[in-house]
Amino acid sequence: MKSIRVMVIDDSRTIRTAAEESLRSLGHEVLTCTDGFNGISHLISFKPDFVFVDMEMPRMDGLQSVRLIRANSEYSNIPVVMLSSKDGIFDLALAQNAGATDYIVKPFSTDDLRGVIEKHHKH
Repeated sequence: MKSIRVMVIDDSRTIRTAAEESLRSLGHEVLTCTDGFNGISHLISFKPDFVFVDMEMPRMDGLQSVRLIRANSEYSNIPVVMLSSKDGIFDLALAQNAGATDYIVKPFSTDDLRGVIEKHHKH
């Protein structure tokens, strides 16, 4: 798999660390952000090819973050995958409605991350 730039937005240090280690082991360049504001502010400078965003965060949640990413014409088509601790159809519908490309339930594995990147990243 070709190396891509991946942004991970999650308020949990444990999740950020796990995602970063998994993604780096797959050969990707990774930037982790602590919340939606932090992620959106780094969007232009980092220019991610792929974004993982936590659904539930303080200040700006994942749904708001996805909407803002989608509102930026330069990033409106990049894959944005929602990370959630809930495995419910309601949350999946909310994520899709906000513009998320896909949805992964935490805890995730390296294979989960690899699979969703392979499924949605246009090489």
